[in-house]
Amino acid sequence: MVTVEWVRLMAAYNTEMNGRLYAAASTLTEGQRREDRGAFFGSVHGTLSHLMWGDAIWMSRFAGWPAPGCGIKDSPALHPDWALMHAARRDLDARIEAWAEALEPAWLEGSLGWFSGAMGREISRPRWVLVTHFVNHQTHHRGQVHALLTGLGARTGDTDLPFILPETSFG
Repeated sequence: MVTVEWVRLMAAYNTEMNGRLYAAASTLTEGQRREDRGAFFGSVHGTLSHLMWGDAIWMSRFAGWPAPGCGIKDSPALHPDWALMHAARRDLDARIEAWAEALEPAWLEGSLGWFSGAMGREISRPRWVLVTHFVNHQTHHRGQVHALLTGLGARTGDTDLPFILPETSFG
């Protein structure tokens, strides 16, 4: 079963890894960040924009935050300006960590219902399953970005959870 401690750890990991990816991506030219390199969302920039969209859509469901103003198809173009997206990412990560810090165990035990635009119908799933998906979605697309960055010669440093967060993160 997913615990609030696990959610907090994953939120901290999300923040750290996003910081590493954005730092590495900032060493590239604008053209390199926007070059379609065959990833599902095309480019480094497009994939990072989609990831922001995904985090925002899930947090709108989890905590009532404003939903992004577009659907998944337009998510790679949601944040057209690199500097503004980078600043928005830092803010979003801080808000996700604050949400995780305030999370109560009982919330994870309940279910969440919403209308899925992708599936075209109402859906309901256990919250702990959805939070697991939220984290997996982040990790999946960060992995894609990591591969794109590596292919462009940029480096993020270590990505292994047990070695990049302070020992105090593990309780």
